[in-house]
Amino acid sequence: MGDRHGKLIFVGYSLHRFTSSRWCVKMDTSAATGRMHAPGSGGVPEKCPVPGGEKRMTKLLHGNEKTSLNGGREPLFSQKELLVLAVPLLVEQLLEVTVGMADTMMVSRCGEAAISGVSLVDMINNLIIVLFAALATGGAVVVSQYLGAKDRPDADKSAGQLLLLSGLSGMVIGAVCFVLARPMIRLFYGSIDADVLDAGVKYLQIIALSYPFLALYNGGAALFRSIGNSKISMQISFLMNIINIVGNAVCIFGFKMGVDGVAWPSVVSRVVAAALILRKCYREDAVLTVPKTLRLDGGMAKRILGIGIPSAFENSLFEAGRILVVSMISTFGTVQIAANAVANNLDGMGVIPGKAISLAMITVVGRCIGAGDHEQTVYYTRKLLLWAYITMGLSNGAILLFLRQLVGIYALSGETMELAITLVTIHAGCAIIFWPLSFVLPNALRAANDVKFTMVVSILSMACWRLGFSYLLCVRMGWGAVGVWVAMVIDWTCRVTCFVVRFVSGAWKKKCVAK
Repeated sequence: MGDRHGKLIFVGYSLHRFTSSRWCVKMDTSAATGRMHAPGSGGVPEKCPVPGGEKRMTKLLHGNEKTSLNGGREPLFSQKELLVLAVPLLVEQLLEVTVGMADTMMVSRCGEAAISGVSLVDMINNLIIVLFAALATGGAVVVSQYLGAKDRPDADKSAGQLLLLSGLSGMVIGAVCFVLARPMIRLFYGSIDADVLDAGVKYLQIIALSYPFLALYNGGAALFRSIGNSKISMQISFLMNIINIVGNAVCIFGFKMGVDGVAWPSVVSRVVAAALILRKCYREDAVLTVPKTLRLDGGMAKRILGIGIPSAFENSLFEAGRILVVSMISTFGTVQIAANAVANNLDGMGVIPGKAISLAMITVVGRCIGAGDHEQTVYYTRKLLLWAYITMGLSNGAILLFLRQLVGIYALSGETMELAITLVTIHAGCAIIFWPLSFVLPNALRAANDVKFTMVVSILSMACWRLGFSYLLCVRMGWGAVGVWVAMVIDWTCRVTCFVVRFVSGAWKKKCVAK
């Protein structure tokens, strides 16, 4: 008990240091406004060779007139520009979670074996998605840094390399998952009911066909976020999700299909999304000029992968850890698996704002690092974290307020419903306090090239706290799914402590020297 009390005091002290006035960059409203130029630059950048793109590039590199920061430096982002970046990302995340909920609700009509099989595969699916997302993150960081440094040629080159690497990784991973679907599910979850296994194999083999297109979409969306235009990915995501939901309804309720009725619409929607985002990337008036002929550039690919691989390794192990703890839950039967699946769906609603802001953090901090401005890095990190706390407080508060009604949407037995309510209560109540510093703040460190630290912390915290305590509480003490979710909160506490101390110490500044 004494150790726990001391740990809480340490976390509280770290949070106090982080939010203290020492780290607050105040706005100087009395200073004259003007256009921003990079330190040592000659002023106006080279004329943009893209037809119709000069105005866009000038705005991108210099921005609009804004209030100066202390020292006479002009902010890299206005309040409006931050909102223009963050709000579409918020909508996109909302659409993604909504579709996931729709999938789960529709497939629940096919029986608890079907929903259990889909939920188990979704954990593997999430593992694959984080690999694509990590690669996209690496590309977005590199592109954002080049744009912050006003290096247009290398920004264009890095954009092309990101799309090439995304396509190649998607094809390889998709082929492996298609061929090894059954062994993969057995490897991750061990002995499960035969009907659950069959449903999972069918779902994974079909969804694997969409992985190349999903990877390309993620890469293209990351490029638009890096230039501050998240509206494009929001619009395409909206169309993609409409196709998915309508397709699910037609296949499940119209054609009376099972798990394949959820899988095939996802494939179609991702093919459409990839085609549309690539078309946007190769428009002649685009801000970034993606090379039409793509050849692997070792140096550029190495820089993208230098950020992407640690993030991929970190996030994949995180998702693998989640799969392992779900495998512990699966030994307690279908009720526990189904309740955990529904709880994961609803918890996804609560973290929508945090996920959106974490994506915005990559672009904003990456641009600040490229411009060599550490003061603005601190300022915008704190600003976006404040936004995350406010919005996540609202989203999770609403979930807790209407929790029973939300869980009632799903076709669950009484026992499954009550367990799902308990799990969501644990997550939503604690996410308000811990989630932004656990998952939004580390993206600021990643955008500053401090990727190895975040990787080590995440891996060790997952192994020691989430996996270790899940085994202790779930298996040894017989708490089932509740034990896993308590262990999750302990994991969050460790992450908060490490990331806050790292950021406040300023150690990340040694990692963000331009290469």
